[in-house]
Amino acid sequence: MTFTTIRRRHLLALSALAAPMLATGARAQGAAPAAWPNQPIRMIVPFAAGGPTDVPARLLAEEMSKMLPQRVVVENRTGSGVVVGTDAVAKGPQDGHTILYTTVAHAVTRAMFPRLPFDPVADFTPVSLVGQVPVILLVHNSFPATNLREFIEVIRANPGRYDYASSGNGGAVHLATELFMHAAGGLRVNHVPFRGSSAAMPDVLSGRIPMIFDIAASALPYARSGELRALGISTRTRSPLAPNIPTIIEQGVAGYEAYTWHMVMVRSGTPAPVVEAINRAVAQAVALPAVQQKLTELAMQLVPESTPASAAAYLRSEIAVWEPLVRAANISAN
Repeated sequence: MTFTTIRRRHLLALSALAAPMLATGARAQGAAPAAWPNQPIRMIVPFAAGGPTDVPARLLAEEMSKMLPQRVVVENRTGSGVVVGTDAVAKGPQDGHTILYTTVAHAVTRAMFPRLPFDPVADFTPVSLVGQVPVILLVHNSFPATNLREFIEVIRANPGRYDYASSGNGGAVHLATELFMHAAGGLRVNHVPFRGSSAAMPDVLSGRIPMIFDIAASALPYARSGELRALGISTRTRSPLAPNIPTIIEQGVAGYEAYTWHMVMVRSGTPAPVVEAINRAVAQAVALPAVQQKLTELAMQLVPESTPASAAAYLRSEIAVWEPLVRAANISAN
């Protein structure tokens, strides 16, 4: 059984189970406080300011602040990957005034950290899946492959010879690459982590490290300029942002999809009416044409009509995919 098969099965199963499970949870939590929000809302982003997660978070916070009677203030809390910022929400109040804006990194914390101070499922209630950002395989122009099939042949013929760059251990770039190498038949390459993909790019552009699976927003300028060669994108169908880049699926790696995704969560125990109110605020912000345009420019595929139930099902399906991969590949936080 492949990891992509696991993804499909868990997503279908969890989608069917999520609605009744969340309905039971909502009854147990009871009614909302008298007024929400009645104080400023802290949006905790467990990533550095100005990065690819922080920018969409601030965009949503700005628009939500215009709609709600209180401001939504972004607070960057970094440390130990996403652990420090995420734990601040897990230990925070259960009133909806502290929310988490996070990514696929949330799905691998339990596998990467042996002593995690929170449970990524039990301690959080997903509110809304904002969108998904695919990755693109880029290679240096000197690499002896012009398409994905040739790329796989070269790697297979030279196990352990080539290096690939990533934005760091356990990040979306690292995970997407390892999933691809597994799905393509167990290809062997060497991982060279950097502190962010922007830090890795000089080595890729020089050809010292010949390849990287980078998130689309960062990868597309290099592909469009011809500085690097794009061999495939991780979406199910071709992206309207890059219609000339074939998908990895259509080039023979069946079922391969990989994204970093953006999700809003709150601490478990937050009253269900508050969860629904936050979901509505996020949905209204995302529905604004200006917001949609800016998020699309960041290569985000928006998820319309995301509900707490569908977001919870998606999170569980992602954990079911990534945790076994992290353990099988022996990926750690160090």
